[in-house]
Amino acid sequence: MDAIVNFLQSTGFAQFFVGDNWKCLVMIVIACVLLFLGIVKKYEPLLLVPIAIGMLVTNLPGANMFHEILYAGGHIHWDLLGGAPITAEFLTEMEALGVSADVLSSVSVGQTIGVGLIDILYLGIKLGIYPCLIFLGVGAMTDFGPLIANPKSLLLGAAAQLGIFMTYVGCRVFLHFTGAEAASVGIIGGADGPTAIFVAAMLAPALLGPIAVSAYSYMALVPVIQPPIMKLLTTKKERQIVMKPLRTVSKRERILFPIVVTIFVSLLVPSAAPLISCLMLGNLFKESGVADRLSKTVQNELMNIVTIFLGISVGATATGATFLSVKTLGIMLMGVVAFSVGTAGGLLLAKFMNLFLKEKINPLIGAAGVSAVPMAARVAQKEGQEANPGNFLLMHAMGPNVAGVIGSAIAAGVLISLFG
Repeated sequence: MDAIVNFLQSTGFAQFFVGDNWKCLVMIVIACVLLFLGIVKKYEPLLLVPIAIGMLVTNLPGANMFHEILYAGGHIHWDLLGGAPITAEFLTEMEALGVSADVLSSVSVGQTIGVGLIDILYLGIKLGIYPCLIFLGVGAMTDFGPLIANPKSLLLGAAAQLGIFMTYVGCRVFLHFTGAEAASVGIIGGADGPTAIFVAAMLAPALLGPIAVSAYSYMALVPVIQPPIMKLLTTKKERQIVMKPLRTVSKRERILFPIVVTIFVSLLVPSAAPLISCLMLGNLFKESGVADRLSKTVQNELMNIVTIFLGISVGATATGATFLSVKTLGIMLMGVVAFSVGTAGGLLLAKFMNLFLKEKINPLIGAAGVSAVPMAARVAQKEGQEANPGNFLLMHAMGPNVAGVIGSAIAAGVLISLFG
């Protein structure tokens, strides 16, 4: 009988009623909601599904697949990963760094950590490996031709990054986040999930789960968030503007572009070099025509493998102790602000440019400056055709769209330089 009682007490079901483990139950429900959105509603399923599974398994009491203490205080504690026991000095140091009481109370002096699967996978995020590999694949799938053909698109992509910096200010002024936390939340406005993860893992690892979930959730909702802003800030006449077809971009231009951008951006913002160099390397694989095998590999096999590891690892950071907080609500709220201001920034700059241009720009393509590729460009196309069925804006919108990818990487580099 004692053996049966001990077994029942050791199950995860019994542990739900111990201490604050009720938070785990709430997180499991949230994980199931994300699975519903990913599978049934098809909102960013390639990432929401693995993120939801990571969130699910990390919140199963007793599973011990992810231990926050191994990465407490924003550092990788290699000694603990190697099996060293926890010391009183270590706990005191972590408390001084502001590590939450829930995390510290989960361990005791003299305890050794049995490293779990996700503890190892998370190293790829903490070391900045997964986001860079994702950018490698994105570069191989991206056509920079529309941007090269219309360099003005670069300005629209830059204007759409306004959401990042306005959100940073909002987090500092109204939510009283630290500079590093505000920067990590602000990068959501770039509408670029890997960049948001890259910055958060470096500057505010405790907020990585809420930031990643917010970023990918709102990216999936771009077709819902952007149209009302587009209609509010433009007239029907502006949305009807028809733009001339883009010129043909030569192969030489396509090959030189990633090389020049890598050199220029890396020298301008060295902190952005890992992201921008991987993005441009992937594009060079595609455009050079001499590395087809590599291009296909990074677009398919590598991209898919890294996406799985990235999603599961990010989801695992969304534990009840860190996710269920006032800060998380603030992050979700500021995520909407970031996307909205970014959309408005691109639109308003396009309208301003039209005051001086002979060949007018359809302001809708400015909204594509948020780097949700190619979803934001498709939204611009859809809204343009609603106003004028003969309007084809997709290729024009792809210019600001891919410029936004570059812009968000540069913004990430600037923020890391300031607060890293």
